[in-house]
Amino acid sequence: MPYQVPRGTVDVLPEEARRWQAVEDVFRDVCRRFGYGEIRTPIFEQTELFARSVGETTDIVQKEMYTFTDRGGRSLTLRPEGTAPVVRAYIEHKLYASPDLPVKLCYLGPMFRYERPQSGRQRQFHQFGVEAIGSDTPVLDAEVIALGWTFLRTLGLHDVTLTLNSVGCPVCRPAYRAALVDYVRPHREELCEDCRSRLDQNPLRILDCKIDGDTPLVEAAPKITEHLCDACRDHHAALKTELTRLGIPFVEDAHLVRGLDYYTRTVFEFVAEGLGAQNTVLAGGRYNGLVKELGGPDQPGIGFALGVERLLLLLKAQGASLGTHPELQAFVIAFGAGEARKLPLLMRLREAGVCADADYSGRGIKAQLKAANRRGARYALIVGDDEAQTGTVTVKDLVAGGQQTVSEAELVNAMRDFLRP
Repeated sequence: MPYQVPRGTVDVLPEEARRWQAVEDVFRDVCRRFGYGEIRTPIFEQTELFARSVGETTDIVQKEMYTFTDRGGRSLTLRPEGTAPVVRAYIEHKLYASPDLPVKLCYLGPMFRYERPQSGRQRQFHQFGVEAIGSDTPVLDAEVIALGWTFLRTLGLHDVTLTLNSVGCPVCRPAYRAALVDYVRPHREELCEDCRSRLDQNPLRILDCKIDGDTPLVEAAPKITEHLCDACRDHHAALKTELTRLGIPFVEDAHLVRGLDYYTRTVFEFVAEGLGAQNTVLAGGRYNGLVKELGGPDQPGIGFALGVERLLLLLKAQGASLGTHPELQAFVIAFGAGEARKLPLLMRLREAGVCADADYSGRGIKAQLKAANRRGARYALIVGDDEAQTGTVTVKDLVAGGQQTVSEAELVNAMRDFLRP
């Protein structure tokens, strides 16, 4: 039986990889403009890091993590999300000692969750994310949201809506939790199996359940915004004011809670047309207690993440043209005595910044010209017996027609002239 890619993973072939590289370039550029530096953390971490940060009762920890024991008897987990590793690195390397807070970080890379594979959701998936740690001002919340907004707009996405909520803090959330439990408990048997368990362990998760979240019962549940303390209410109001100043439209969703236990106050999602029921393209929130929970100083933070696979699906659905095939500027056609000149010519062209390639199958000149045309090359650079003897190259314009002879010594300068707009 032939080997196949493991279930829940995919091979990204060169044509598709160009689209990945295009969105990665945009993400890095937007982060650079906002002052976020890239951080790269290991693919696996101590299991306890995710249990403490994400939450023991979350689906991620209970059902979806790839956990293994190494030869030293340590429990390690392939990272299911990016915030906890970044916060761990922030603490371990004492980035909190910086005189310039917040520290702004961005990341991109693979994550791993054992769940049912579907379009845009794999067991190995990829995320872009940002984290800003060290400030509690709602102005920073607005900046993080504006970064996500700018990234999506730069990609040319449309029909994307920002939804916003506050999930309170340890001061006001217990009262809301009690009100929610009192409301839902008489209807326990109407809930799905997971939500019956959540009612005792983590009742806020009932609000974003994929099964119960849209039922009339949950739709009529108490709203957390009606139970916020003064500090959380003021923070939420200030954030909305900042977004309005920036001209970023938003919709408030009192049932938006996100799926990770570390969130406090601000939570947000960008949802898009074209992704079906799973329509979130970018999401995040504030996590003011997480740094302290993981052993660092009591510093607040906020961030977001987005799934690259789902983003690419949305770009394709909306007709975006990112990642087109790179323009092949020169195709070297060598035969006879000219074959020995092929690779040196290619290297000189490439080192000069020219996108150049050649045929390696040993075919004749006609077949190589056909290959150059198939590849969309602008110029064919022909080196045969005569050219090898005279130290020249025949440059054939495959778009406008015509050809001329150029010395090898002047080829690079000549190609720069030919390619000049």
